[in-house]
Amino acid sequence: MNYTVPKSHPKHAATRKVENVLVLQGGGSLGAFSCGVYKALAEENIKIDIVAGTSIGGINAAIIAGSKKDNNTPEKSLEEFWYELSDSSYEIIPETSAFVYDSSKRAYDYERIPSAANNAALFGVPKMFIPRWDFSNIFKDRDYFNPATWTYIYDHSPLRKTLDKYVDYDKLFLNKDINKSNNDIKRLILTAVNVLTAEPITFDSWKMQIKPNHLLATSAYPIYGFPSVEVDKGVYAWDGSLLSNTPVREVIAASPRNDKHIFIVENYPRVIDRLPSNMVEVLDRAKDIIFSDKTKHNIKMTKLVTRQIQLIEQLYDFYEQSDKQGVDPYQSKQIEKEYNELVNNYGAEIHTVMRITRNRIETPNVSKNANFSKKAIKDLIHQGRTKMLDVIKNFKEHTRSDQLRVKS
Repeated sequence: MNYTVPKSHPKHAATRKVENVLVLQGGGSLGAFSCGVYKALAEENIKIDIVAGTSIGGINAAIIAGSKKDNNTPEKSLEEFWYELSDSSYEIIPETSAFVYDSSKRAYDYERIPSAANNAALFGVPKMFIPRWDFSNIFKDRDYFNPATWTYIYDHSPLRKTLDKYVDYDKLFLNKDINKSNNDIKRLILTAVNVLTAEPITFDSWKMQIKPNHLLATSAYPIYGFPSVEVDKGVYAWDGSLLSNTPVREVIAASPRNDKHIFIVENYPRVIDRLPSNMVEVLDRAKDIIFSDKTKHNIKMTKLVTRQIQLIEQLYDFYEQSDKQGVDPYQSKQIEKEYNELVNNYGAEIHTVMRITRNRIETPNVSKNANFSKKAIKDLIHQGRTKMLDVIKNFKEHTRSDQLRVKS
């Protein structure tokens, strides 16, 4: 838990609520860690008001917000989704063992080398993506025999069919009649980037109907060979993690008035305890840094804005209590207008930021986010649940236990 800030001005008590926000990073198979985190939140009966994500974090978020099952059990849908992916992963290339350099011991050790990432790279994960060279594409892909023209290597459209089992898209639009009076409907925020302009794109279920193409767009990571997705006429999108893997800024921009408790699920640790000791560890750490949370400045600026608005409110209280002699009536109206614009529409206070960070694997490698094996997925779900329960316990020990909103 990073910090706690003062309560809002008393005049906002009736109109400004506190939201619980869950922010999910991308990270391929590492996204199973978020599944465990959400399981723990559900067990503790903690209500999530906004769930935001990019890449696989966006996929997780969509299942949480739009679960086809009972609104009270999206964690079950999420877990089933991850086990379906792992069940579909191939085990054609067998695991091997070899002498691998253990940097902590500074010696070579005989270790098992998982083959799941190699299987995924060569054969895909059929419930999520398939390689373009798969024989099933021979008659569907006109450029199948002309790889010089390829702009993608893997087709992740199978993910659409898999998600159809888990996501009720009618729930992903607050203005739908069926959702207007349902307090259990969560606000969903996804991020992507415009391929042609490099501008960020935000998909917000309070402002638009989120559809399968938006889910494919938020997970269309080009460096791993996924194609761009047309989300509007002439607008082609790639994975939002190209700009930011932790969409806190988008949450604050979308909900600038309500105060917040923010849970950030970190698939990529920001801090490690020693320098990399070989090139594999260097590349592994570089990937951590590229995808790690960089929202510290955003949160710091939000704190600053909060302090400035609190100061404006104090000054405005003095202004209202003054006799206002010599103040031009037009100027007075402008001050009033600007005050209402700032204070009533902005000024959200971030009460707490809680980070749930995945453990580094014992033997770092650059393919850690492509291991969809059953064991890896199960271990990540277990780790996420355990870590989240520890965070909640720590939060309750250091604050009033009723600060987090719980399900009614």
